Amino acid sequence: MGNHITIRKLDGIWSVRSGGAILGESRNALELCEGDMAPVVYFPREDIATEMLDRTDKVTHCPHKGDAAHFTIVNRSSRVENAAWSYEDPVGDMAEIRGHLAFYANDAVTVERI
Repeated sequence: MGNHITIRKLDGIWSVRSGGAILGESRNALELCEGDMAPVVYFPREDIATEMLDRTDKVTHCPHKGDAAHFTIVNRSSRVENAAWSYEDPVGDMAEIRGHLAFYANDAVTVERI
């Protein structure tokens, strides 16, 4: 995994919300810390209302994690473009985040421990 990326299971219940809707809650969220970047919470797919996510054409590449597919959050009150991502086939030691989704926390998306 290299010494600059760590993954750990988070304690408690974590949630992600957007546009007044709860997209998911999980007791199995993971935290990925990479270098000086802010930690990122990854939610198991089965804990997310994936029917509220539309896959986009955006793909980003990380040499340590692989290619990330992006998703737009769509609900009754809002649409947040490319607000989530997933490493569908992560490389090497990053296999632990396979089957997980992460979200860009901002004014339109809230990721928090509840």
